[in-house]
Amino acid sequence: MTVGNDLTVRFAEPADSETLFGLIKALAEYEKLTHAVTGNVLALQEHLFGSQRYIEAILAESSGQAVGFALFFHNYSTFLTKPGIYLEDLFVLPEYRRRGIGKALLTKLAQIAVERGCGRLEWSVLDWNESAQAFYRRMGATILDDWRICRVTEEAMSQLAEGK
Repeated sequence: MTVGNDLTVRFAEPADSETLFGLIKALAEYEKLTHAVTGNVLALQEHLFGSQRYIEAILAESSGQAVGFALFFHNYSTFLTKPGIYLEDLFVLPEYRRRGIGKALLTKLAQIAVERGCGRLEWSVLDWNESAQAFYRRMGATILDDWRICRVTEEAMSQLAEGK
């Protein structure tokens, strides 16, 4: 998908792994969560392109330079009995914002969801990120006030797995 004269949105390829991980670190910096990045480019590449693919990614490039990405995976709605897409991360480098790049990434993701017969496209947004919330509303998203994210992380997950 080419948008404008110099913007391209495309699926990530194995050679993009280092670039994509760099954008993930830029996202963590923007969200003041650099301490939370404990993964590495090799694990990312394996999860994107290995024998068991857990995630997919699309890249936005302006004049051949990667300036944004969307990382996503499938989920499922039991009520709709349809697959869905969960957008884990959407990020555009700050200096490239307000140029339609975020909209182009979401548009491409919506196209993928429609092509795959998905019933939903969902994601989370941080409560303090009012500019992102406003952007998502402009794109047609509804921000659900009555749902909360539940999370079990490594230590608690291990304990849960052991029946503790």
